[in-house]
Amino acid sequence: MSATRPRPPTITDIARHAGVSTATVSYVLNDTPGARIPEATRRRVSEAAEEMGYVPHASARSLRTGRSDLVVYAMPAVTLGPLAARFLAGLADELQDRGFTLVLHGDGASRGVNAARRWARLRPAAVIAEGHRLTRAAKDLMRRSGTVLVASGGKADPDLPTLVLDHRGMGTVAGRHLAEQGCRDVVAVVPAEPALKEMGEARAEGVAAAVTGSGVALRRAEMRETPEDASRIVQEWFRDGLPDGVFGYNDEHAGLLLSALIDTGVDVPGRLRLIGGDDLPLCGMLRPRLTSVALKAECAPAEAAERLVSLIAGADRAEQDLNLWTPELRIRESSSSSQSSQSQSSRSPRPS
Repeated sequence: MSATRPRPPTITDIARHAGVSTATVSYVLNDTPGARIPEATRRRVSEAAEEMGYVPHASARSLRTGRSDLVVYAMPAVTLGPLAARFLAGLADELQDRGFTLVLHGDGASRGVNAARRWARLRPAAVIAEGHRLTRAAKDLMRRSGTVLVASGGKADPDLPTLVLDHRGMGTVAGRHLAEQGCRDVVAVVPAEPALKEMGEARAEGVAAAVTGSGVALRRAEMRETPEDASRIVQEWFRDGLPDGVFGYNDEHAGLLLSALIDTGVDVPGRLRLIGGDDLPLCGMLRPRLTSVALKAECAPAEAAERLVSLIAGADRAEQDLNLWTPELRIRESSSSSQSSQSQSSRSPRPS
């Protein structure tokens, strides 16, 4: 047995039901300025629309105004962490209150003009996309389409308003703490996964900036987020020289390294001090508990929504860069001699 899907009601259906012209329905539903419609007629049209379940068509609105009420967030190739997910949920609510709808757009691998064309087809009011995906041709295409383009990433885009996440600053905070703790041979871990490489490099640059000129030797290690790769790196350290300080890029990579270090008998933090990044709940579950660079909210979703709406309304982009979060160190046992892990203090490091 086949069922026919009901056709959505149109303004013609509403006009017929309310006994008025389609022009009158259009004036009422769009609240057209200057339209002299009697209050009783307005009420009759509104009641008919509600009774029939009428919902304005986004495409029709975009034809009328040149754009929809959509704000497109171009999904990155990496999985969103809890911090970003909470921010986007809050941003969606705040934009909804201001008459806009936040939509997540997939295809995180596309970039340049091809990506810009996909976004522009939706006739959005604004697009938020990672800066490294925005070529000059893509920026020009979005400008010609009348869409506000906002970059996101670790540093401000000179051509665009930017939602800034200070990855370099995270590395700087970690590197400074390791140097202050007396570390003289520091490793900055960079993720081997291509999608994470840009963030990892920025965080490693921050470590370098913090320790340069302080007599600290800096190395780097590329690592996949697997126990096997963490074990491989620890074995290489035993072969080439065990560092005394490590910034593990994020909490997951640092946690895997911590496990591999403990398996080989390395005293953390007595022999090696370890720092993660993002300050996930995982940090408190590990032993020793993991020091991490947290991201402290500098900007509430309401502030970001207000800035976006002002850009859509035509505000000058000056002073529109927005720091979403700033780095803040959360010190725990894995990096602090004053909170040394008792369970590891009697063990001698050994390669497996």
